[in-house]
This record gives sequence, structure tokens and C-alpha cells, in this order.
Amino acid sequence: MGTNSESTPTMDTEDDAPAPAQFGDDTAVCIVSVKGLKENWQKWSDEHQEYQKHNPFSHDAKPSTVVPQRGQDDYGRPLQGSMTEQRGKDAHTRISREIEELCEVIRNIGKPSDFDGEGTSCDGKSVCVEFGKLFEHYVTISNKLVGILLRARKQRLVIFEGEMLWQGKDDHVVITLLQ
Repeated sequence: MGTNSESTPTMDTEDDAPAPAQFGDDTAVCIVSVKGLKENWQKWSDEHQEYQKHNPFSHDAKPSTVVPQRGQDDYGRPLQGSMTEQRGKDAHTRISREIEELCEVIRNIGKPSDFDGEGTSCDGKSVCVEFGKLFEHYVTISNKLVGILLRARKQRLVIFEGEMLWQGKDDHVVITLLQ
């Protein structure tokens, strides 16, 4: 209809590429030149390679610290000063507190006995309680009674028959506090 005031389109070269168009603060910059696409790809590639250096599941990862080998003293232990080490220490403290509390409950509700761990009489330092009675008292304190009992047995604070205790089935098993 009328005259076209726009000039005919021309091909952009790398040197005279238009400025990138921006579409607001939260949208990405749209680069239309080949040079811009190449730069964006190279930037992404460099960032990805740097990320892969720290990714423990990548084949490109180089351990930044010396990892202990099997047979060394620190093998299977978290790195010194790490968050994992701190969480382990905190868990150990909580479990130790629960074991002390369990021993106190056994002292309070149990009866003194003449058991020294080998079936002979001793001076009455041991205290015995049946599992059922202990379960009824301790269930209001913690829901981890059996796990705490197993840990206390491992530390030679208590002894009882069997590998595991089950509520109802093992209510008459005697638990002996040794200290």
C-alpha cells in the first residue's frame, strides 16, 4: 500500500551483531549471534566441569583430601572436623545419656540380687528386674528400650538371656544391672 520506510533485512556478522534483547529483570538474556551462543555454551561447560570436580559420583572428581585406606586407623571414620563427625559425637552423647537413665530406672524399680555374672553370689551390688516390668515403666520415657538394652549389654552394664527381647514373649526374662 504505501511506501516501505524500512530497509531490507541484512545478515548480521559477528562484529556487527545487535545488542542482546532483555525482557525484564527475571528473564534470561536472548543472544542471537553465533558468537554469543558459543560464549554461553563455553560458560556453561566451564561451570559444569568445575561442578564435576566436586561431585563425588563423577569420574572427574579428584579427592581433595587423603582418603584412608583399609587397615589404617581412620578407615571408616568421618573426616576430622566434619559435620558428620559432629553428628556422630552428638548421637553418642544422647545414647550415653539414655543408657545412664535406663540404669537409673533399673536401680529404682529392681531388686538387689546376689549375681556376679558367673552364677556365684556376690556382695549385692547387682540389681535385677523382669523385662515386662521394665518395659511398662520405661515405655513412658522412651520407645527405644530394646535398642538401649542391647547397647548397655555391649558396654557390659547389663546382662540378660537371648539375643533379642520381645514384648509379651520375653516379659519374664531377668535383666541384671551389673554396676
